[in-house]
Order: sequence, then C-alpha cells, then structure tokens
Amino acid sequence: MPGKRKAKASEEGEEPKKSAKSEDALVHPGRVRTLNEGDVKAGPVIYWMSRDQRVQDNWAFLHAAEVASKTKSPVAVVFNLVPEYLVAGARQFGFMLRGLKLMEPKLAALNIPFFLVKGDPIKTIPEFVKKVKAACLVTDFASLRLGREWRDEVAKKIDIPFHEVDAHNVVPCWLASDKREYGARTIRSKIHKKLPEFLHDFPTLEKQPKWDSSVKPDKVKWDAEIKAALEKGKDVPEVTWVKPGEEEAMKALNGPKGFLSSERLKKFSNHRNNPNQPDALSNLSPYYHFGHLAAQRAALEASKLRSKAKEDVDAFLEESVVRRELSDNYCFYVPNYDSLDACYDWAKDSLNKHRGDKREHVYTLEQLEKGETYDELWNASQHEMVHTGKMHGFMRMYWAKKILEWTNSPEEAIEFGIYLNDKWELDGRDANGYVGVMWSMGGIHDQGWSEREIFGKIRYMNEKGCRRKFKVDDYIELINKKLKEKA
Repeated sequence: MPGKRKAKASEEGEEPKKSAKSEDALVHPGRVRTLNEGDVKAGPVIYWMSRDQRVQDNWAFLHAAEVASKTKSPVAVVFNLVPEYLVAGARQFGFMLRGLKLMEPKLAALNIPFFLVKGDPIKTIPEFVKKVKAACLVTDFASLRLGREWRDEVAKKIDIPFHEVDAHNVVPCWLASDKREYGARTIRSKIHKKLPEFLHDFPTLEKQPKWDSSVKPDKVKWDAEIKAALEKGKDVPEVTWVKPGEEEAMKALNGPKGFLSSERLKKFSNHRNNPNQPDALSNLSPYYHFGHLAAQRAALEASKLRSKAKEDVDAFLEESVVRRELSDNYCFYVPNYDSLDACYDWAKDSLNKHRGDKREHVYTLEQLEKGETYDELWNASQHEMVHTGKMHGFMRMYWAKKILEWTNSPEEAIEFGIYLNDKWELDGRDANGYVGVMWSMGGIHDQGWSEREIFGKIRYMNEKGCRRKFKVDDYIELINKKLKEKA
C-alpha cells in the first residue's frame, strides 16, 4: 500500500479537518486532472517529478503510489534535466542538483528507482515511458507557460493515462477558481471556503514493490553533474546562506532557529516589511520554489501555533497560502503573464498615455545589473539580490518600480525586471516573481492611484516614502557590510 495517514492531533492548535470526499482515496480526487484518459493496466507507474522535488508531503507522489497499488505495480521517479532554463545559472542549478542528490537515497530506501534523463522533456519523457513500458504517467502541476507546454506536448506523444496533480498549492489551482482573479480580495474567500476540505495532514509515502523491470537506472554521477552546472553557470555563483533538501527545509521551518521558533514567528506580523529585520521573514521561498517544502506542511505547522501568535500565524497564512496561490492563479489563467498585454485596461491605457513622458534618468540593463544608479537605496537592493540570491520583499517592490521610472518604456521595464529577477534570485522563474514584477509595473492585483508622470495610475514609490517606513541608511549599511564579509 502507498501509505497511511499520519496522526493529526496537536497539543497547541486545532486538529485539521479531514475531507469527507477524500476518505475513500489517499489523494483528494480534486487534486488530480486527467491529461490523457484511459484505464490503468498492470505495469510501472512513473512519476515525472518536476516542480515538487521532495519524497514526503507530496500529493503527486502519493497519487502515483496509490494508482500503482491498485495493480500491485512498482513506482519509479524520472527527472528531466534540461540544459538550460530561462536565465538560471549555477546558483539555481546547483541548489536543485544538490537537492536531487540528497533525495536519491531516500527513494532507494522505499524501493523507488530514480532515473535522470537529459534534454527536451517533450522528447525524453515519451521515450522513457515507452522504454520502461509504463502503465501510467503522473506529474506535478505547473502554472508557468513552459511547464504547461511540456505537459501538453508529452500528452500528445504518449498513449497511456497521464495525470497531473497539484502538489504545490493547498487548494488545487483549478478548484480555487475557474478563472483569473482580480486580486487577493476576490480569491481569499474562495480559498478559505475550501481549506477545511484540503488543509489536512499528509499520508506517509511507504516502501513500494521492488522495481523488477529490466530497465535499470544508470548511476548518476552527481559530483560531475554539479561541477558541470557550476562551470556553465559560473556568472551567477552559488550562495551559502541556504542549504537544499527536505531536511534543511524542515529545519528552516521548524528547527531551533527556524521561522516558527517563538523569537522569529512573533516578529512576522509587525516587522516583515522592515528590511532591517530580515529574520522576521520566513525565508522559505527557495524551498517552496524547488519543491523541497510543501506550503501545506508549512501551513499545518504554523496553524498549531495560532493560540500563541494568532496575528503572526494569520499574516503568514495570508502570504504563504492566499497570496502565493493567487500568483499561480494569475500565471495559470493568463498565458502571457509576463507581458504588458496581460495588464488590466486601466493600467495599459494609463501607461500608454504617459509613454512619452520625459525620464530624468534612463539606465541600460548593464548599469542596472551592476547597481550603478544615483539611488544608493536602489543600488543596495540590487547588490543584495546579486550577492545573496534574495532581496527583501518590501525592497523588491521599490526596486521594480524604479526600473519602470528609469527605462524607455513599460515593455523594456518589464523585460529588464524579469530578466534580473530570474537571473539572480534563487527563487526566480516563479509565479510569485512574475506577479511581483507585474504588480509593481503593471498594476496586476492592484488598483489605480493618483495619476503622475511616467507611472500614470500605477502605484508610486520613492525613497522619501521608504524613509517613513524604515531606516534607509541602516539598510544600506547592512548590505554594504554583507558585501564586505563576502569579499
């Protein structure tokens, strides 16, 4: 059997409710979309792991095991390593590969072989499915354009059942809403209404039937793979403040110095928007992005502490569940999510009206990337991103809005902002990142404000406003200190 439900009792919070609809199935059927229909015959069930790179707390993996259990068949994992992904460098590929290396022995302990294939998944995944004579292919949900293209094209090339499982969101994206939502205020109640049905604990993925296929995985030369990725992407070097893998993700969440420790959690509600209080943030975004941590696990663990820190827990759930799932909603239902054309009419009309406004400062992409502007606050935020792989969330808003002010057009601003974010942020190339840029520059999930030059009705930010929020000079000094320590 694939697994049993874990006990849900909690000494500090309410027990998450079970879903009546999901009691007969290990995985709630609403989490699963059928990309290719058909009855699953006896034979290997393949989990094409992509977005959710973890063994436990993984609904896609659990679904694959549940499907396989019905015919007492084995399960295998295949991961497709692409030669390049947008503008990711050593920072991102190194983190991912190190996480996969740590995962492989966990899979072996469960009798689950790990296959690493390389190239275009539209070609390699169908070839692998045919090679192992798979009876069913399961994959995790992707909201971004490229991931959707991969899944759609693979579906056309295979003739076995193909299931997609939302293992990334608490409420499956397609059930949270069947359309693009205008903002947090329109999706919030929809998500909260469904939380009792979906926010429950995970079963444990247990040992599977032995893999008896004649097709055996080649031994992955992890050190060589990592070395090659680091050399190829050396212009964007690795960072050391965050370590990959499921165990490290759980430490970052629930360890002695993790986010849910009392000294950190109680800072979240009041201090998360203060760049001089970096430990008030969860710093979980890299783990969410690479799937080393399920947001549902974080929500469950945080909910246990509501009696001790209600405002902080509620604020965290708003960001980690509602706002994060709003980002997936946007990218899933808006294929051109990174384009000015995706903006609301009021925003497009306003930006077009001010397209010809005089810019006091105009910078090239190279100048921006090097942090060579007149604005020391903006430069500090850019240096923070380049050298640490993470920019404080409040500063990312200011950072993006100044790019809109300093470039020749809204289209150029969006292009530059996404390029820099995807290249340097460890958690770039993510729905949250695209929404962050598009909110700042195109009014996505926002409203129209007082009209002004260049910005039109897009919400405006400047250094004076930042100084009212936090001690700007202290932040600049903090970043400069980090850079000296790194040097």
